[in-house]
Amino acid sequence: MVRMTSPADVASIERATLDAVCPAEVHEIPGWLLPYDPLPVGRAQSAVPLAHTPLSQPDLLQIEAHYQQRHRPTVFRLPESLITPDIGDALHAMGYAGEHGVLVQVAKLTGLLRLAPIDAATLSAAPSAPWASVYTANGFDPVDGAHRVQLLSRSRHVVYACVSEGGQALAAGTGSISHGWLSIHGMRTAPGAQGRGLASRILAGLAAHSAAQGVHRVFLQVEDDNVVAQGLYRKAGFATAWRYHYWRAAEH
Repeated sequence: MVRMTSPADVASIERATLDAVCPAEVHEIPGWLLPYDPLPVGRAQSAVPLAHTPLSQPDLLQIEAHYQQRHRPTVFRLPESLITPDIGDALHAMGYAGEHGVLVQVAKLTGLLRLAPIDAATLSAAPSAPWASVYTANGFDPVDGAHRVQLLSRSRHVVYACVSEGGQALAAGTGSISHGWLSIHGMRTAPGAQGRGLASRILAGLAAHSAAQGVHRVFLQVEDDNVVAQGLYRKAGFATAWRYHYWRAAEH
């Protein structure tokens, strides 16, 4: 199922995304957000359009020049619907290759609130040691986990959700309220603890917080090959609004 979003929704989702991941720098030119962060987390360092309108090669060249003038790598985060044959050819000619797809999914808050109305996650206004420990738990890439903790700990819009059992943190996530949306980021369950409903408790806790703030729309982003997570999100009422790909300089 694909859920339609308005042009205003597209722009507000992209702005809310950057409010949540909080890159070190964000520049704006007409129709585009141009973030940059030294940490290797895609959403914090990829140029993204604010509207799903046709692209042109001059657009892409202008953005590439912006990053090159600042001695920073150029990464495009582009909705699949905008990659026409001509744009695809232009990107390849510029030396870029598309990577795996990511789904932007949206839902109403009611579905999340039904997931686990009792015993939801513990929320905090600041990142805690137990919350951070989930991202570097055995079985995860510790460097990637540390990067995500650092990035997710910056935003003033974020609340931090954690589920612990027996004194051990087993699941974590964050929710950011911005531009009329709750956005979900950094969902993580420790290896060996999957399949026990812990992620549902994270989602339910974040949803209750959002409802208390009067915000009843939610979005998240999930890799298109992560079928386990997509199954949970489908139960919570999420539907795909669009798919995007990162376009990076191709390796030679």
